[in-house]
Amino acid sequence: MTRWNALILAGSRDEIDPVARAAGAAHKALVEVGGEPMLARVIDAVKAAGAGRVAISSNDEDTGRLAALRGAEVLPAAEGPSESARSGFAALGSPMLLTTADHALLRPAWIESFIKDVPDDCDAAILLARRADIEAAVPGNKRTYLRFADGEWSGCNLFYLRGPSAARGLALWRSVERDRKRPWKIVARIGPRLLLAYLFGRLTLARALASLGGTAGLRVAAVPARDGLAAVDVDKPADLELVRALLRDGAA
Repeated sequence: MTRWNALILAGSRDEIDPVARAAGAAHKALVEVGGEPMLARVIDAVKAAGAGRVAISSNDEDTGRLAALRGAEVLPAAEGPSESARSGFAALGSPMLLTTADHALLRPAWIESFIKDVPDDCDAAILLARRADIEAAVPGNKRTYLRFADGEWSGCNLFYLRGPSAARGLALWRSVERDRKRPWKIVARIGPRLLLAYLFGRLTLARALASLGGTAGLRVAAVPARDGLAAVDVDKPADLELVRALLRDGAA
């Protein structure tokens, strides 16, 4: 397997995060699950999966100290996650795995299988989980899904930037991330014909990604997750309760 580096987004906004507030922590990345901070679990997972250099993007001193103790570099966070990803990619180079500090259930096996399944002819890849797999893993979990002719999908906060040309996709990623709760706006970027196909349930995921990637001049691939749990992160206090319960019960 090609040697790769990893960037973990661990930035924060000026106001305290709802998850951090609910847990009584100063920073979301430092919220404990399963007896240790979420960030520590993510760093350990990417290192165990075989990452070369591991860096976090953060301006928080406590988070930086934790990262250093876990053997990770600290890069200054930029304004917004996409800009942090761009500067991190410039520092670490390609190929690079991109994930987030709130991916508290992250397993090395998920990363290994994701990278193994990335097609050779793509510039960037995103891990997506099928709705049926997510609901089988965590029944009743409420998520936002992208609905395509070939199924309903949700993101897993795992991206793989294969080569230098993947940098062109970070601006596209920023706009998609901004509208992730409004799937129709994401699809609208691919033009009226494909938008109509999406609205009538005729647009496939592969066709949508081909068109979106084309707007940035790169080839983007979707990789199906082998485990629905890979889509579970800690976006809100209810997610924190779910993740803690899963770890307590041994399901994760």
